[in-house]
Amino acid sequence: MIPNFEKIVSIVRERYGNDGFIPLHAPYFGGNEKKYLNACIDSTFVSSVGAFVTKFEEEMCRITGAKYAIATVNGTAALHMSLILAGVERDDEVLSQALTFVATANAIAYIGAKPIFIDVDKDTLGLSPEKLVNFLETETEMDSDGNCINKKTKRKIKACVPMHTFGFVARIEEIVAICDRYGILVVEDTAESLGSYCNGIHTGNFGKIAAFSFNGNKTVTCGGGGAIITNDEIIAKRAKHLTTTAKVPHAWEFFHDEVGYNYRMPNINAALACAQLELLPEILANKRTTSEFYKKSFQEIGIPFVTELENTRANYWLNAIILSDKTERDHFLKYSNEVGVMTRPIWTLMNKLPAFELAQCANLDNSLFLEDRIVNIPSSFKPKS
Repeated sequence: MIPNFEKIVSIVRERYGNDGFIPLHAPYFGGNEKKYLNACIDSTFVSSVGAFVTKFEEEMCRITGAKYAIATVNGTAALHMSLILAGVERDDEVLSQALTFVATANAIAYIGAKPIFIDVDKDTLGLSPEKLVNFLETETEMDSDGNCINKKTKRKIKACVPMHTFGFVARIEEIVAICDRYGILVVEDTAESLGSYCNGIHTGNFGKIAAFSFNGNKTVTCGGGGAIITNDEIIAKRAKHLTTTAKVPHAWEFFHDEVGYNYRMPNINAALACAQLELLPEILANKRTTSEFYKKSFQEIGIPFVTELENTRANYWLNAIILSDKTERDHFLKYSNEVGVMTRPIWTLMNKLPAFELAQCANLDNSLFLEDRIVNIPSSFKPKS
């Protein structure tokens, strides 16, 4: 196996250089980051009120094409709030995918709702419409009020949360069409897909609401940070209100009309985010060049490389290869990290984690296959030499 491992590492080093440690995904600061941070500090508005928060929300609307954007402190908070805004309540059920980052399942659990884990497609790494339909047709029924009811638990299935894994677009149009037939609201987990499109429409505009992340390892970052987008004015206004501790606007009084959340993005993070968003076209082009180089190189040595579906455009946040089995995967992870090339496996399936081991699951054959074989390889922005 070692000769093949050496070839993979040599491909990465050909792209990123032969000397030193190569991280998985380092942030790239090549624009107005310091300028905007200094301006924010000079303004003294470094908390959740400030001009950069407003500018960030306006830029997110411009980039995604959504009518409304609400800045949040991180992507998990954005997803938690999105589920609340979708009407998910304690003991409701939410469909999602077993192959996802834990924040997806955690956000469901924060409400006291119950996740149901559906399989993914091997080519998109995202929720499988075929598996979704199979579960809904065999395991649910519609009541007289138009609610989708789990025949096993007798609970309402209120929402569905597909994720665009690594920035690859799931079969989102099919997923939404299926959920519409069953009266299930779609909340897109777009944490990883800023700059990804399906038929020319940015991810996040297919469901009722969506949640983005700007964590330190994302395509663009502000250290932490998230955003909710929606095309529904009522949802947008309520999102702004609830994420600002449900405080009723007043010149001096502190009156909160319901339980709210301190989920607003600080202005100092928004300053960094605004500078990063200005670089987004450059970053996406650079990452696409990397993905095209990888695709050609791995084809030449017979290593499967994950690519975008036809009619979609991925941001290639994290590039991924598929090895033959878990043994080869684990040997390669050990080898590559020992020689200074950072790689990582995909996440442990949610139903294998202690917090979610009792959750209902559909057949997860594809998820199990991918869990054993996917490896992420370095995917950072590559500055010019």
